[in-house]
Amino acid sequence: MEPKKAWLRSFDSGTYRATIQMAGSQTVYLEEVAVARNIPAAEMAVGRKVAVVFFDRHNARDAVILAVYT
Repeated sequence: MEPKKAWLRSFDSGTYRATIQMAGSQTVYLEEVAVARNIPAAEMAVGRKVAVVFFDRHNARDAVILAVYT
């Protein structure tokens, strides 16, 4: 499990789920990606970089955003 880089495109603070765009992908967005609860909602600003871990490389929904950075 190696963290992958992505950009935050939207965030739902009610469900703590996000839509992200993976680095290197111009058109593919992953929706409903879980966000670690230790990340404050205020830090989840659209356009910020996020680190994502995929637990199953064949199932994009089995992932979590574990960090946000600039």
